[in-house]
Amino acid sequence: MSFLDIKKVTKIYPNGIKAVHEASLSIEKGEFMVFVGPSGCGKSTLLRMVAGLEDITEGDINLDGNLINKVDPSERDVAMVFQNYALYPHMNVYNNLAYGLKNRGIDKNEIENKVNEAAKLLQISDFLKRKPSMLSGGQRQRVAMGRAIVRNPKIFLFDEPLSNLDAKLRIQMRLEIKKLQQKVGVTSIFVTHDQVEAMTLADRLAVINNGIIEQLGTPIEIYNNPKSVFVAGFIGSPQMNFVNGKLDNKKLKTESFEIQNINSDYNGDVLVGIRPEHLTKSESGMINFSVDLVEQLGSDNLVYGEIKGKKDFCFRCSGNEIVKKDEKLSLNLENNNYYIFEKNSGKRIA
Repeated sequence: MSFLDIKKVTKIYPNGIKAVHEASLSIEKGEFMVFVGPSGCGKSTLLRMVAGLEDITEGDINLDGNLINKVDPSERDVAMVFQNYALYPHMNVYNNLAYGLKNRGIDKNEIENKVNEAAKLLQISDFLKRKPSMLSGGQRQRVAMGRAIVRNPKIFLFDEPLSNLDAKLRIQMRLEIKKLQQKVGVTSIFVTHDQVEAMTLADRLAVINNGIIEQLGTPIEIYNNPKSVFVAGFIGSPQMNFVNGKLDNKKLKTESFEIQNINSDYNGDVLVGIRPEHLTKSESGMINFSVDLVEQLGSDNLVYGEIKGKKDFCFRCSGNEIVKKDEKLSLNLENNNYYIFEKNSGKRIA
């Protein structure tokens, strides 16, 4: 048995809404798992069921070999970090960190040692006498993490903790959380709707859509081998291009290009997925492309335009390449990198 086992867990609210549907996954001790998906997909609900903040309608959750379905949240030995920090505004940083330990009747000297140790680890020792209102967003988030660390829990639960931070600070805190988790070695679950955040933090990802875990794997596994249109479109930045096509007797045909000898026996309507980074300019490419817009990002350019049968088509090229609006280009698929999905079900077929 893994350190955390989630077995066919379902959450149905009194109004009949099914927020999570038979979710099953196992998390190893010390692993950093990320639940990623759009808003309202059920990822936070699943996290809250692990924490004990939501009742489980069906299924089981086992932590460290023990069934915790009916265990009170305070007895589960988990620590949660929220996006709104959940700090006590009338207490200084020291007392915010110490509050949970005091409630558990821990010796004063031990509390002081744990607080100082966590403060040093998070580089907030100079702020222990300050109240939350005197701290920046990043400093408040460190305090929130510190309050979890001092408890020495079996598992950290992060519910979109970086959502309230500006873009630069989010990147900085993302790095700090990953370094901290590696240093402390605590099993962690992190919830986010940001796929870049998910890809950079996770040992493994659970991609969730409409309450269902669509795919589970390492970031690179999911990026390279998405099992559905949803996963393919959600993971990767910029988003994958999708083109309508038809597969017939191992021949793929779209309005703008054809590919022979497809490794699939499926015949019918399909969606062809092509990542912008898998396209290259060529003198005699297979795809004719008309440029509408160029986003210059420095090291890269994102070039948006039109191919036959598809508007808002995108490819990525080096920032050194000069591409102009209304330019006509010829594109090739790099190493035949493409994905084919059944149009109706969205499932990957090649």
